[in-house]
Amino acid sequence: MSSSLPVDPVFHLILETPERVPSPALPSRLRGLFRELAGADPQRPVEEIEDQIWTLWSSHEDRVAEETLAAAVEAIASGELQKAKPLLDHLVAKHPDWAEAWNKRATLAYIEKRDADSLLDIAQTLRLEPRHFGAISGFGNVCLRNGHLNEARAAFQIALAINPHMEELRDMLENLSPHNLMLH
Repeated sequence: MSSSLPVDPVFHLILETPERVPSPALPSRLRGLFRELAGADPQRPVEEIEDQIWTLWSSHEDRVAEETLAAAVEAIASGELQKAKPLLDHLVAKHPDWAEAWNKRATLAYIEKRDADSLLDIAQTLRLEPRHFGAISGFGNVCLRNGHLNEARAAFQIALAINPHMEELRDMLENLSPHNLMLH
């Protein structure tokens, strides 16, 4: 089963990840964190590195924007999805260069099973932050839900190239390997 969902434009962005340059608006500290994260055996806990990356992605010079993003994340976590959407819509309109606002709106759309909307926001996230392993794995999950198994596999592999410590993606890749799929 394969859907008619237009995954190709986002898939091409993901395939171009190694050549793409992150937005200059992103903190330069991210470069070192990604280098450290890519190591097979980082000198400090992986969770600490990941937390610093997520903190920098979620940071904004506008304190009200940061608070709005935090409120949207809390609304999503507590299942108040209708409360989160206008907050995220406002953030991407007011701060279109903030990758994490787009990513959180993509997450909300995924939860609400609005996969085409999720893909549009994942694409914008990746235009701004091509290293966004969360958005790339989110794309893989949209693909899985819609029967695009090859694209899902490729996305998970690329996300793991950026963050090789995402064990749940390794498990998903193993489950997607041809010898584990029942082909009829």
